This record gives sequence, C-alpha cells and structure tokens, in this order.
Amino acid sequence: MDKAIQSRFDEFIRKKGLRRTAQRDVIVEAAFGTTEHFTADELWDMSRRIDPATSRATLYRTLALLVESGLLQEIDLGRDQKYYDPNFLDHPNHNHLICLDCNSVVEFSDEHMEVLEDCITRRLGFRPSSKNLRIEAHCEEMASTGHCKRADK
Repeated sequence: MDKAIQSRFDEFIRKKGLRRTAQRDVIVEAAFGTTEHFTADELWDMSRRIDPATSRATLYRTLALLVESGLLQEIDLGRDQKYYDPNFLDHPNHNHLICLDCNSVVEFSDEHMEVLEDCITRRLGFRPSSKNLRIEAHCEEMASTGHCKRADK
C-alpha cells in the first residue's frame, strides 16, 4: 500500500477529531492492498485475514470515512449492492465495462470520452460535478467460442 494514502487518511481523520487506530490501519491496508473492486463484506473478509479481531462496525465507519475523504470511490456495478473502487486515485477518469456473460469488470479510459462528456454537458447547459459510466455488454469471446477466459478468474 502507498504510504501517501495512509498519510492522507491520517490527516483527514485528524481534522475530523478522530484518532488513528490499529483496526482502521488494517482496513485501509486491506482496501488499498488490492486493485479489485470489492463490497463491504469482501473488505471485511480481507481485513480479517490481516487481523481476525477486525470489527464489522469499525469497518463500516472506516469505509464511510474513506469515501468521504475521496480516497475510495463508491460505484454502482448494477449488482444490487455497493462496490468500492480503490483505483480512482491513480485513474480518476476511468469507467467500467461489465460482462453480462462472465460478470467480469473491465476498467477503461479514453481521452475522447472526457471531451465527449464535456461537449454533451455544455451543450445541454450543465456543469458536471461527477460522472459514472457503466457499460453492460455481452462478451464476444463467449459468443464466438462458448467460453470466456475472464470467467475462469
């Protein structure tokens, strides 16, 4: 995990009048020890592998603080639950493609997307404060071969 993330989080909670705890450190380590998207339950499992004493209540409070601080992004992957993306710090303008066949999530970005989004919002008289693009699609590999290598992961 990047030490800068821990430093930013420490500064954020200090300004809120909160203190750094061992359990919060474990949760931050688990959240940013992966590049995969995760649910709160998955983060709890990852945290408990580091420290089995990690509290679910502390996890939910820390998760909310990580989102509020801007370190972690809450995203909608269309699966009826919240997911969290630890990759927005390094790639704030990425989007998500979700395979309807194997349920894999592929992150992508394209400089043309930003220009297009800017043109559309300006033309319609808006200034975006946030954006979230999620594309759901069927896998061409699955359609042509009947098998998808991403489904095996």
